[in-house]
Amino acid sequence: MTTDNTQQQQAEAARYAWLLDWGTRLGVLALLLSFSAYLFGVLPPHIPVQQLPEVWNLPLASYLEHTHTPKGWNWLALAGSGDVLNLAGISLLIAASLSPLLGLIPLYLQRRDYAYASICSAALAVLVLAASGLLTGGH
Repeated sequence: MTTDNTQQQQAEAARYAWLLDWGTRLGVLALLLSFSAYLFGVLPPHIPVQQLPEVWNLPLASYLEHTHTPKGWNWLALAGSGDVLNLAGISLLIAASLSPLLGLIPLYLQRRDYAYASICSAALAVLVLAASGLLTGGH
C-alpha cells in the first residue's frame, strides 16, 4: 500500500509542478514582452515618461485622478498601454497557482479523496474571491 500511495503522491506532485512551471514561464514571458514593448516604444504609455516625476509623489487618490487611471480590474481597459500591460504579466504570475490546483482536483476525485479535492476547491475559491476585489474592506 505504501508504494501505491507513494506513486499517487508522485503523480500529484509531478502534475502540480508541471502546471506551475508552465504558468510561471508564461507569466515571465508576458512580463518580458510587455516590458520590452514599453521600453522600445512599441506601445505608447498611459502616463508619458516626462510626466512621471510630477505624479510619483502624489497620494494615491490624487495620482489616480491626475493620470485618469482606473481602479481595480478596470486597468484591463488600458492594457494596450505599454506601462499598464506589465500588469498582465504580473497577473499571470499571480494566477500561476490556479491551474495546478485545478489540475489536482480531478486526480483527487478519481481516487475518491474528497477531503483533498475540497481543500483544493476551497483554496481556489479563496484566491478567486481575493482577486475579485469583493473583499476590499471599504476602499
